[in-house]
Amino acid sequence: MESDKIKVGLIGLNPDSQWASVSHIPALKLLSNKFDIIGVANSTHESAKKAAAAFQIPNAFENAQMLVESNDIDLVVITVKVAYHFELVKAALEAGKHVYCEHPLGNGLEETKTLAALAKSKNVIAVVGTQMVVAPELLYLAQLINEGYVGKVLSTTLIGSGGSWGDETVIANYYLYEKENGATMLTIPLGHTLAGLTKVLGGFNQLTARMSSNFKNVNIKDTGAIKPKTSEDQIMVIGTLQSGAAVTVHYRGGISRATNFLWEINGSKGDIQVTAPLGHGQQAQLTIHGARGDETELKPLTVPAEMYQGLTGNPVIGNVAQIYKRLAADIRNNTRTAPSFEDAAFLHELLNRIEISALFNGPYVTG
Repeated sequence: MESDKIKVGLIGLNPDSQWASVSHIPALKLLSNKFDIIGVANSTHESAKKAAAAFQIPNAFENAQMLVESNDIDLVVITVKVAYHFELVKAALEAGKHVYCEHPLGNGLEETKTLAALAKSKNVIAVVGTQMVVAPELLYLAQLINEGYVGKVLSTTLIGSGGSWGDETVIANYYLYEKENGATMLTIPLGHTLAGLTKVLGGFNQLTARMSSNFKNVNIKDTGAIKPKTSEDQIMVIGTLQSGAAVTVHYRGGISRATNFLWEINGSKGDIQVTAPLGHGQQAQLTIHGARGDETELKPLTVPAEMYQGLTGNPVIGNVAQIYKRLAADIRNNTRTAPSFEDAAFLHELLNRIEISALFNGPYVTG
């Protein structure tokens, strides 16, 4: 790279209503000493020019292929819908670019494994946006567990609400309700949160899963249409972790008037409770409480201030910025500290196991 800064090209940037505009753009601006946003490409040239003007990006590429082939781009950031990830990521990797792709990396396990293998063969930095695993609260939680705050972990329980996947939506989000698009409650909110859970407590050994739907159709509020819904709105998993700890997970569609995120870790010497206002652990402000020994009531466990150094108070921006910070260091030092495509494949193996168990109504055991 000729410049000290990493030159970024974004594919999928909408100034009106898309994830990249509220997370990636402010995160990159927060780290402007490390990154330069050089270009953008969207589904049309007109859309790219609109985004470039809105965010003062110097180059609006005519299409994605021109962006990934440009000598002015070091890092390709892909924030489009899951169904388009495979072709765009593959093109960027084949052009020898570093890649940051939002989770889910692929539409299903095979696409994910193929992209992970290709990234490894190209020896580039290939990062997936499972940003919960780098959230300051999760890093502190992992530290507490590793230092023996709860002693031996005996069990863990997780309850969450998906937010979407109830009985109504808007037309722009209807793709979430069609399972074949790969953007389901399993792959997005639960997938992100399972990435965090396994980062702290380790992988699953045995699991049994059930997935079901309360609603076979969804009301499209802004058009009045009724459309079919093929994505499940209830996901239940029980099993054991590789450590031997028992695990129970229940995610449900919509929003609860009561609890939307509750994660408990129970151990031989203490207990920890993690809460949040929504079930998307990757973008939620997590709060940690705990008690151990002779303590009879939970108390706040405050994340050390230095873990938030250089971040904003918004976890949506801050957690994405955490990935970019690690990505920059990985490019400079040829390390692998950011969540990688191999991590994405590991996570999708777990999601696939849940789907298989739910499909066949029986346990799925490793090895």
